[in-house]
Order: sequence, then C-alpha cells, then structure tokens
Amino acid sequence: MPTPSRILVLAVCLVSSWLSAPHASGQEITNPELFGKSLEAATRALEFYGSYDDRLETRRVADLAYRLAQESTFRDFPFSFFLVDIPVPNAFALPGGHIFITRGMLDLEPSDDMLAGLLGHEIGHVVLEHGTKMQRRATLLNVLSQALLAGVIIASDNDTRDAPAGYDPWGGGSNSGDRVMGAAAAGVVVSELLLRSYSREFEDEADDEGQRLAAAAGFDPDGYGKLMELMRERLPESNEYGYWRTHPFFDTRVNAAGVRADLLKTQEPTPADEFRRRTQEVLLSYQPKSRKTPPPEKEGRAGETLPDDPKGVVDSMRVLEDAALIAWPLGAHADRIRLARLHEERDAELQQPELSRDFGRLATLYEETVVEIRELNPESELLASLEGELEGFEESRSALYEKAAEVFAGGVYETEFLETFFSNFSESEESTRIAVALGNAYSRLQRHVDAVGMYLEASKAGSDSEPGRQASKGLRSLATVLDDLGALQQLAAESMDDEVRQLAQARLVQSADSYKRLQNGSSFLKRYPESDLTPRITARLNSLAENLYGEAILYQRVGDHAKALERIHAILTEAPLSPAAAKLRRKAVLES
Repeated sequence: MPTPSRILVLAVCLVSSWLSAPHASGQEITNPELFGKSLEAATRALEFYGSYDDRLETRRVADLAYRLAQESTFRDFPFSFFLVDIPVPNAFALPGGHIFITRGMLDLEPSDDMLAGLLGHEIGHVVLEHGTKMQRRATLLNVLSQALLAGVIIASDNDTRDAPAGYDPWGGGSNSGDRVMGAAAAGVVVSELLLRSYSREFEDEADDEGQRLAAAAGFDPDGYGKLMELMRERLPESNEYGYWRTHPFFDTRVNAAGVRADLLKTQEPTPADEFRRRTQEVLLSYQPKSRKTPPPEKEGRAGETLPDDPKGVVDSMRVLEDAALIAWPLGAHADRIRLARLHEERDAELQQPELSRDFGRLATLYEETVVEIRELNPESELLASLEGELEGFEESRSALYEKAAEVFAGGVYETEFLETFFSNFSESEESTRIAVALGNAYSRLQRHVDAVGMYLEASKAGSDSEPGRQASKGLRSLATVLDDLGALQQLAAESMDDEVRQLAQARLVQSADSYKRLQNGSSFLKRYPESDLTPRITARLNSLAENLYGEAILYQRVGDHAKALERIHAILTEAPLSPAAAKLRRKAVLES
C-alpha cells in the first residue's frame, strides 16, 4: 500500500503535469465500489460540462440505447445514458455503465441506425470491460481519485488548513475558488477520458460488439459505417476534432464495418420495457456509503434518506435519479421523483416573503412537467395532482396582484421585486413599464445582457408609447458601451429602431477581433454558429485561450496551482476546440 507521502507526491505530480444474448430483467450492481467511482466521475463530468437539456433527444437516445443494452449479456451494472453539452462530436463510456453522447454528435443529425451503431460501440466498451483493462495509462477512475486528492491538497495550501471537518474541495468550502480547483482537476481527467485513444484491438472489439448489438436490436448494422461517412463529410479529418483524435485508422475501421454489416442480419426488435423498469429499480437501490438516515423532522428527496455531505452525495443522488428517469420515465418511481423535485421548488418558494414568491416560475416548472407526462402517459394519476396545484398557484398569484401593483405605483422597490412582478404578471397593464424599470436597474448594475432583453421586451409596446420611447433610449445608450457579443448580435437582429441596429452592428464588427473574455466569444459561437463573424471571433477565442495557456504555465512554474487550475478550467470549458486545449490534453500525464 502506498504511503501518505507517496500519495502526496503522486497527487502533486499530477497537478504539475496538468492534472495534468438471452433477455434478462435488468442489470445488477456486482461491484458497488467500482460503480460508486464511476458514478462520481459521471457526476463531475456533468458538473464540469453541463447536461444538454433536450427532452426529445434524451428520450430518443434512451429508446434506442436500452434496446441495444437488453441484447447484451452484460449484467454487472445498470446502464445509464446522458447527453452532455460538449460541441465536439463524440461519445464516451465509464466502466460502471455510464455512457455519454455529446451535443456535437447530435448536431450532426444522425439517423436512428447511425446513433444505434454509436451507442452499441460505447456499450461494447463497457461489456468488454475496456475501461478497466487499459495498460498504457491508468483507468479514468484511478486518475479521478488522484485528482480529488490533489484538489484537497491544493485547497489546504490556499487558506483552508483550518477547514472544518467534512470540508469538500468540490464545492463545500467557503471560497468559491475551491470549487473551481476541484472542477478543473476533474475537467482535465474527464477531458482526457473523452479524448483518450483506446488500442486498435479495443476499438475493433467495440465496433464488432456494437454492430452485433445493433443488428440484434432491430437496427441496420451498416448504420455505424454510415455515421463514419457522415462525419467525414461534415467534419474536417483533423486532430482539432475529438473523434479523429480518439479514433485513428479511420479508413480501416469504415471498411471493416462494411464487411461486418454484410455478415449480420437485422433481427425483429424486442420491447425493452421490462428491462428498463428493472434498470430503474437497480439504479434507485444504490446507496452511497456516506448516506445516513435523517432525523424524523427532515425529509430527503423523494422521501429517501439524506446524505452526510449535501454538497457531494446529493449531486450524485440527483444523477442517479436523472438516470432512473431516463431509464424508465413511467410508473410510480418516476412520478415520485418528479413530484418530490417540484415540491422541493415549491416549498423553497413559499418560504420567501409574500411579494418575493415567484409563482410564475413555479407554474412554468409544473407546466413543463405536465407536458412531459401527457406525452408519456395521458392516463397518469399524477396529472390531476399537478393541475390542482397549478390552480392553487394561480389563485395565490392573483391574490398578490393588487398589493404588488400598489408597491410598484409607490415607486420604492428593489430589483428583486421587479423581477418577481414581471414573472408573476407578465400580461398585466404594468408589464411594459416593469420591463423598462428592470432594464434601467440592470443597466445600473452593469448587467447589460439582461438590460437588453428587458428593453427589447418593452419596445414591443411600440415607438409611440412612453415605455417604447424609454426602451429605445436605453438601447441606444447600451449599443455604444456593450461588450457582450451575443447581446450586440441580438440588438442588431431584433431591435425595431434603425439607429440601434446600426450602432449595435458597428460595435459588434469592431469587437469581433478585440473582445477580452473567453466566455464572451464562447457564448456567441454557441448562440450564433453560422454568423459571418464566426471565423474572426473564433480566431480571437483561440488567441485568448493561448494567452491563458501561457499564464497557466507561468503560475504552475511558480507553484501557484490554484491560478493555474483556474486557467485550465477556462480553456477546457470555453475553448475546447482551441489549439491551447489540445496542448493541455497532450501534456496531461495521467499515471496510476
């Protein structure tokens, strides 16, 4: 067993190197320790990159994936499927059965057969246990454990030596920088997994297993080869794109996929409902070690127990619940989770002062859930309960109107009051004046993007109205000082004032080569990928990322790991396709 000093040296080295078949009812969890580590890695991946919240695509992936998973003979872990908000077209799997598809892959608009081939390939990596058999480098889960330790050590060197018991460098500390350090450490690790090359042998095995599963589940086994062809057509075959880096010998694999497809016969699909129900039950049965029974006066999510560490385990439990809802979105377990989450939001809102209660936000959450349930099961008994609660919110909201209108008329209020008023009474006669007042408040607070949205909302009243004139005045002032590229594009496209549009467009063109924040360019490219300014904004993004890379080197050399990690975090999250991000990944030395 390694000594504590050996572990310390290993963790510090990691940081200084960039942290650097027959159908069955469902899976079991035969190795709780490995499943727990995989779940932790999945939680950090979602925390670092963010979920890609597309209800229809999530449902589509699940419908395809569980038909494939059912056909495997693997029963050691329940399979979970997630969409992750990464622009790189890719997919990856964790040893515990957690499989991720990126937004960039779905943006290619693959057919069901293509997507089934990809999902089958990732399921194949899990079934064949490739994640725990890698010899060239450590498994992700070993490296993640080291990164967690490194996060603790770094945090302890940055004003946390006297941290209370239970201190969590992932988010439980008082310093927000601690969370950045933890996320950066996990981000390097997860990025390394995402861009990790399996051996030729492992990739061939996963291709073979994936196509076999696709055919057995009723999909065209040639879908995988067609997906490769689609990617070749739509993406440059370059190291700047993750799939090409992780999947070498491309032509050979495409040819092999075609040969396999000719030898496989598509079978009649078998419903996977029972498999998915059992998978949901197994997921919900898992108990992280640090959970404990709550005192009687407390109630955990969905009536379950509460964790020792609400900053850590609750996140993992939420990932488990998300996975359970995706596995089987119908039935008592799914309804219980949905209802518990809505009640959590409701109870938190009702604890607010009367005029701060945002019933509009609550109603939106409930209405979205109602729409989802109606799509899945119009006969669900939960619908009546949710609709009854919605009626109660409407009554409570209506009862507040006169008092809120009186406060607004009095002219003495805070920004939070305006926000709640607008959310609760967006159709009221005061709404355009509220929008102007919010625009003014946001401008004073330097929240220029929010101000643009409110002024544009108020301008719908028309240039002949007083709110419309005030909104145009506010937009003209903002158009000359705005730094946010996305807000400038929105103004140039949506403003009804010709002068505002011209001012915004001129400033946008001027700022494309000179903006100073990485997140500014990143968010613009996400919102407007087809803009004429995309090449210039991308070039500036790459330049800013390169500058941060240089700063990270400097801070690493002088031993300021916290600042180095902050810059690594920014590069990997805001400029994942930049040359700087590619260099970071190449420099990541992940030793067991």
